[in-house]
This record gives sequence, C-alpha cells and structure tokens, in this order.
Amino acid sequence: MELKVYQIDGSESAKTVTLNDNVFNVEPNDHAIWLDIKNILANRRQGTHDTLEKSTISGSTRKLKRQKGTGGARAGSIKSPTIRGGATVFGPHPRDYGFKLNKKVKRLARFSALTYKAKENKIIVLEDFAFDAPKTKAFVEILKHFNLEDTKTLLLANNSNTNVYLSSRNLKRSKVIRACDVNTYDVLNATNLIICEKSIPEIEKMLGE
Repeated sequence: MELKVYQIDGSESAKTVTLNDNVFNVEPNDHAIWLDIKNILANRRQGTHDTLEKSTISGSTRKLKRQKGTGGARAGSIKSPTIRGGATVFGPHPRDYGFKLNKKVKRLARFSALTYKAKENKIIVLEDFAFDAPKTKAFVEILKHFNLEDTKTLLLANNSNTNVYLSSRNLKRSKVIRACDVNTYDVLNATNLIICEKSIPEIEKMLGE
C-alpha cells in the first residue's frame, strides 16, 4: 500500500511511502486482537485491592448477647460478617492479574490492528518533525491542519521526539507513544493513526522480527 507523506501544515509533500503488506495488509484475526487487548488491560491493573476478614478486622470479641432465650439466632463477635460493619467474606486480596501470551499471538494482533486502520484509510504519514520546547499549542495546530483536533488520535513518533510527547500529554483525545511501543489497544482505541515517516521502517522491523 502506497501513502502520501504530509507536512505538518497539512499540505502534501512530493514524497510517498510504501507500507509493508506483511504488517499493514494481513488477514485480520479478531480472536488474537481480543486476547492481546485482554492481556494489555490485565497487566495495567494494579491489583492492590484488599478487604478485611474476621481475623484482621478490629473489634471486640465480647459475646453480644446470651446464647439462648432471646428468640433469635446465636450471635458471637461483633466482627461477624452477618453484622453491619463486620468483616467481609471471600473479599478480594492483592493479586497479579497478568497472564502469559505467546509472542506470535501478540504480533498477529498488532498486524491485525494496523491492517484495520489501513483498510479504513485512517493512517496519516507525517514528515518527521520536532519541537525545540514542549508547546501544546503547536501540537494542536498540527491536528487542526488535518481536522483532528476533536478526534481521538495516536501519534507514533521516533525516540527523539521527547518534546512532542510532552506537548500532547495534557490533551484528552491525543496520545503520543514511541514507535517501538506500538500496541494493539492504543491503535484500536484511536480513531486516526498518525505515523512519523521514520517510524514506519522501525515498526516494520520490530514487528517483523
């Protein structure tokens, strides 16, 4: 697939790039996408939730009432789970939600995600650029040239674009990540995908290994 390369002012340049069909034009596998996204979101969970059980909750162990003659059920400690403010039964405890996923499945999922964006014509190739200092206004101007200021966008930049990342991090609908960190969730979570020109061979080399 051949795409035009655009300048940051929204105009077309004289250059074109050819996307590798082995990365951007494969047979999409929806199940691989589901597994990879499930794996990504699971690994992002902190898993620090915890609840107090009867042995860890604080409270008196004094018997609340006599055993017989009250007409009600027997009641012991105030820490009992059946009493309001008591302990929790089978509550969650700290755990790791991550699980292992084969590298080939992850790679196939990324291929599929990039293929969907290519087939939907949602990929814009941008000439390499950099900012001298972080400036959100300059980044928004670039999005406006492509009418993407109100659209969820993902920019895949090279490793040297630190100021570009800093210029976009407080925008809710835009995200900048390094090309080497491309993943299925971020690609599909964005409506449009912007790729810097030098990032394309980096993506193709990384996913082709």
